[in-house]
Amino acid sequence: MPGKGFSSPIVIGDYVFVTCYSDAEGDLKNLKRHFLCVQRSDGEIAWSKVVPSSAPKVRGPSFGTGHGYASHTPASDGERIYVLFGNTGVLAFDMKGKQLWQKDVGQESAAMFGSAASPILYKDRLIVTAGGESESIRALDKLTGQELWKSEASSLSRCYCTPSIVTNAKGEDELVVSVPYETWSLKPEDGKLRWYAESRVDTNSCPTVVAGDGIVYVISGRTGGRGAIRTGGKGDVTESEVLWSIGGGAYVPSPVLYKGHLYWINDRGVAACVDAKTGKEVARKRIGGQFYASAMLISDTLYFVSRFGGTYVFKATPELTQIAHNELSDESDFSASPAVSNDQLILRSDKYLYCIAPE
Repeated sequence: MPGKGFSSPIVIGDYVFVTCYSDAEGDLKNLKRHFLCVQRSDGEIAWSKVVPSSAPKVRGPSFGTGHGYASHTPASDGERIYVLFGNTGVLAFDMKGKQLWQKDVGQESAAMFGSAASPILYKDRLIVTAGGESESIRALDKLTGQELWKSEASSLSRCYCTPSIVTNAKGEDELVVSVPYETWSLKPEDGKLRWYAESRVDTNSCPTVVAGDGIVYVISGRTGGRGAIRTGGKGDVTESEVLWSIGGGAYVPSPVLYKGHLYWINDRGVAACVDAKTGKEVARKRIGGQFYASAMLISDTLYFVSRFGGTYVFKATPELTQIAHNELSDESDFSASPAVSNDQLILRSDKYLYCIAPE
């Protein structure tokens, strides 16, 4: 690939889409983003777009030095593809690579580690967490890029969490996002706050909230915390809807929920299984190494992709029984979560894009 990146690949039909960045040395005046469309059948590049940086980037002691400048996974409705490129803004392309629109979502460089949350689609709108760009969450018209609403809060400067759409027991959709020390539910129609709850997520918020049966589960924080919150509330629901809140979680990778258990691996290589009803730890297993990619559940099997030590495969049961450990000759950084489609696992490193399939 033409550059590095932490963004995950996405698969649409016969094509894989992925973003990269290059020329990030010095004062960043030559910084470029690359948007690639790759044929999944043979890995050939169908088309590639180069997007020069159109706004200044501030590189502080930590900004961009770890995950770089292509950490946002694209989103697509099957007709258009949307990418967030930090202070350069949000761009929409058609499936042939024609740029449809570009929208500025702020140029503050407000976050210590840059920008990382991925855009998501909801009905006719694209929802963008622009924490590093403007300490805001915005909804854009997916056809035109016109801003439909914007919600601002200083806590978003430390939010690297991609929001989730969750349907509560009343049948209402909630936009749920984790920020340091709180979990928020916004109305996706207008961005207004529905409810909030205190959490043990400290310092920064990275993992995406997962949900099941009207309950959202949040893990994150440098020292780590985890909690379960019933959706459908109003205002401060810390006392009324928080089912449990306990120390211990994962700083970067997101969890999965499966058969009443939460599974994750933290960035220090410790896998965990937690009872979703009580929050109590059922099992843990030290693998070692460093992990930024989120746990992947395929059927009843868990895949943990490490940054430099290969992919670890476990049974998705509380015993956390290891099945396999697979390594590639590529020694660069595998920090992106994989994509899965048609019995194929799509992986990206800082150098290459891989398609792994059964024999």
